[in-house]
This record gives sequence, C-alpha cells and structure tokens, in this order.
Amino acid sequence: MNGVARAFLLVAILAGLCGMVWGIQMSASHDHTLSPAHGHLNLLGWVSCSIFAFYYHLVPDAAENPLARVHFGLVVAAVILLAPGVALAIQGKTELLAKLGSVIMLVSMLLFGWIVLKAPRRVAARA
Repeated sequence: MNGVARAFLLVAILAGLCGMVWGIQMSASHDHTLSPAHGHLNLLGWVSCSIFAFYYHLVPDAAENPLARVHFGLVVAAVILLAPGVALAIQGKTELLAKLGSVIMLVSMLLFGWIVLKAPRRVAARA
C-alpha cells in the first residue's frame, strides 16, 4: 500500500490507538461523559479513514487523482477539529470546532463521492 492509501491507513491506525486509549481512560475513571467525542474519533478517524485507505488501494486510478490528496487533507483537518470539538461542546465551552469539523467532514465526503463517481470502474489486478 502506497501514497494516499497508506497515508489514510496510518491516520486510521493513529486515530484507532487514540480512541482506544481514550476509551480505557474513560473506563478507568468511570466517567463516560465524553463518549460521544470518543465515538466520533473512532468512527471518523479509525473506520472512515480505513475505508478510504482500502478504496484508494483497490482503485489506484482514483488514488492518482490530485483530488485524493485534497480529500486526505480535508479528512485529517476534520478529525483533528471534530473529536475535540465535540468534547468541548459537551463541556459547554464552545461548539465552534465541532461545527467547523462537521462542515469540513461533509465537504470531504462530497469530494470522496465525486472521486468515486469519476474513477474508472476497473480495480487493481491481483498479484
């Protein structure tokens, strides 16, 4: 796995590890107040980034599209903003980061949909 596919998988692994550590911390402290933020980190960071990684790996023509790197940047920005943004919103501090991260994630998913629609229908040959 190379290029944008590998980059997405590395972000997925990092988000998954952070999500696991956060879950263990919540369990140990018996305070699950921030579990919605933890859930967003796991779903958007670990799950979505893994799906993007495997799609780009299986459809190399899509991975070579310059928009794939834009997609990667948007997703990383969204995850960085959204998970802590949801935590801050739950704590009543600010909703700005959660709102901004949500809009960026929506734009990234629209872009991904465009990339999928425009990609050739052939997939990588199996070795």
